[in-house]
Amino acid sequence: QVQLVESGGGLVQPGGSLRLSCAASGSIFSAFRVAWYRQAPGKERERVASILRNGTPNYKDSLRGRFTISTDNAKNTIYLQMNSLNPEDTAVYYCNVQMSLGQQAYWGQGTQVTVSS
Repeated sequence: QVQLVESGGGLVQPGGSLRLSCAASGSIFSAFRVAWYRQAPGKERERVASILRNGTPNYKDSLRGRFTISTDNAKNTIYLQMNSLNPEDTAVYYCNVQMSLGQQAYWGQGTQVTVSS
């Protein structure tokens, strides 16, 4: 069982930046995949970024270049650096850890990001 706690969300002006953190209760070093998802009001949850066990990052095409996912295995923490934010990035952001392929993934409780002037 892995518990995930996100932090770092908040209100930011268009063009601003935020860094989200996701602290895991256990080691994520050997996880098959760690990821960030988001869900905007009235929309389905979508994956914005992920890192596979081999270290390969993947991004939603429209976010590539603005968002960066990273991990600190020593701190069991996953980060999402978000730059040049715009109102369309407003959503609840969730971290997700899948320890093994085919195994149910763990979710955090989410952190709200609001981009508004």
